[in-house]
Amino acid sequence: MVRAFEVAELNQRFEIPGIAKIVTGQGELTKVMVTSPHAQGEIYLHGAHVTSWKPAGNEDVLFVSDKSQWTDSRPIRGGVPICFPWFSNKQDDANAPLHGFARITTWQLESIVQNDDAVTVSLLIESDDATKKWWPADFRLNYRVTFGSSLVLEMEVSNTGTNAIRFEEALHTYYRVGNVEMVRLEGLAGVQYLDKVDEKRQKTQAGTIAIVSETDRVYLNTDATVNLKDPTLHREIKVTKENSMTTVIWNPWIQKAKAMADFGDEEWPQMVCIETCNVADSAVDLAPGQQHRMRALVSLSK
Repeated sequence: MVRAFEVAELNQRFEIPGIAKIVTGQGELTKVMVTSPHAQGEIYLHGAHVTSWKPAGNEDVLFVSDKSQWTDSRPIRGGVPICFPWFSNKQDDANAPLHGFARITTWQLESIVQNDDAVTVSLLIESDDATKKWWPADFRLNYRVTFGSSLVLEMEVSNTGTNAIRFEEALHTYYRVGNVEMVRLEGLAGVQYLDKVDEKRQKTQAGTIAIVSETDRVYLNTDATVNLKDPTLHREIKVTKENSMTTVIWNPWIQKAKAMADFGDEEWPQMVCIETCNVADSAVDLAPGQQHRMRALVSLSK
């Protein structure tokens, strides 16, 4: 947690008057607030967690649970959690944090830059004693988020050690929808996926995706753009990606929502996750000195 005098110091270094400011947010956690003619947004240093993006004239594109537990020991529920360096449970350690340590780590703010109609916030974490408790690799992870008429999310992993590393990564993005049973997801027809609510059986997507029950699917070997059509909110969200070969679609539905302490029992109709990722057999192998960059671009249309 960053103290008040540290927030003031961060503003001395990074504030762009009238455009970007570091403030104390929910749970006394520190966040960067962006307000420009083209978009509003916010990102917390805890987890480098984007919690809001509002293109000018529009409501928030992202969903954050009213029950989220705003504490530095837990991830924020909603927005854009970062899963790294593993996805879901760590296979060789049942006590390791779910989805890795990146989303429960306080990141270092590197820069805030205004470029015409957009503002880019850059954050960083590096390997240290805390990360090596869970994962022995030497690494640097840079994260750049650009708030503008589009939302751009870029993760860049560098292998700073002398041994090859292997990791999974995901931008676990929660999109706010009017009624999840009415939305349709296009772009993944014909793609094979692992159905995690059906014992990870491999299936093939037939046509558009409709959410009609608990949904947890890992779409394999695809770099396809996904279009989320939301007739209730009268908008379409397009998710384009680079250097990502898996896409996860998730909604907890009724029973799982009730089982999560940081998720409202009746919130499941208001969200769906479209996750840009490299998981399972698409985990990334990185030789010493190499870098890997994964990028997601989110745009909105009426």
